[in-house]
Amino acid sequence: MTEIIPPTTRPGLPWPLIVGLSALALLWPLAELIGIGQGAPRALTIIAIIAVTWICVVGLGGVPRPVPVLALTGLGHGIISMIAAAIFGGFDQPVWTIFIALGIDAFWGAVAGLMALGIQKIWGSRA
Repeated sequence: MTEIIPPTTRPGLPWPLIVGLSALALLWPLAELIGIGQGAPRALTIIAIIAVTWICVVGLGGVPRPVPVLALTGLGHGIISMIAAAIFGGFDQPVWTIFIALGIDAFWGAVAGLMALGIQKIWGSRA
């Protein structure tokens, strides 16, 4: 007789969460529209808000597979940023740079995912 092995159940990716966290890319044009000045202070503030939100939501929320989730979030962030830049007239880069920029966004998302994973490990050990 053959033994039936049940398929492993691996949780799917939380696509609504990925899209929602990616949408934080809209903080950039929103800051511009409401008149927050340009420069390093604004950029660092927006980057910090986005990074802390991603890491805390995924890390403290116990989202399964945080590294791929936030890598895809970074990719989605890059796509949304490019679309917003095209709409608002700020995208005048060569097409080949799109792939490099998206790769960098996915990389930083994966780094945030590693941080969220670390939070999950620490938080889980305390529970």
